[in-house]
Amino acid sequence: MSFVLRRKLLHLFFPNRCPVCGEIIGAMEEFCGKCRSELNEFTENFALTGADSFTAPFVKDKYSDPAIFLMKDGIAGNAPYAFGGAMTRILTERGISQICHIILPAPMSAGDIRKRGYNQSMLLAKEISRRTGIPAKDGILIKVADTLPQKTLTKAEREVNLKDAFRVTAPDMVAGKNVLLVDDVCTTGSTLSELAFTLKNCGAAQVHCVCCCKTVKGDNNGNEPL
Repeated sequence: MSFVLRRKLLHLFFPNRCPVCGEIIGAMEEFCGKCRSELNEFTENFALTGADSFTAPFVKDKYSDPAIFLMKDGIAGNAPYAFGGAMTRILTERGISQICHIILPAPMSAGDIRKRGYNQSMLLAKEISRRTGIPAKDGILIKVADTLPQKTLTKAEREVNLKDAFRVTAPDMVAGKNVLLVDDVCTTGSTLSELAFTLKNCGAAQVHCVCCCKTVKGDNNGNEPL
């Protein structure tokens, strides 16, 4: 059964909903028109230490937060499909998806996965994989140390918190490859930088990072990134 047919059949019994406002939308739609028009595109140049590029379609603010929270609350719904579509389009526009060999999700600890029921970064990675044909692999990049929640720390504390927290289980799968590293939200970039260094230390040729959203100064919530 094709992906499109499966979504349309599922829509008959469990209607597809906008991941921001919850309104019923078409089976193949990502967001409702109103919510999509309110999403702010991320247009800043952000240099991520250790990575060859960073890409994000949207700013993290009050308009994108409901869909992000949906994934973090263990529900997901249409959010991975919606964000995955936006991420794929911008990766294609910038020529990044055309040069990557493998997609890896930012890993979570086993305990966090048990609590949530899934790794949302893997859901996003699978959607990008479906749209691009690049294989998405779980379990190659793993988290081996429990860390404090990044959102509670300063930028300097985040870097120390993540030191030696990740490991590559199959170096041969990344050696000489251009890796597309997927996460949901980027604030300071500390996590992605540490992951990029970990991958390059195992021989990855390039590491390109993509997130749903990037936090910026003076966002529409009035928040400043940590």
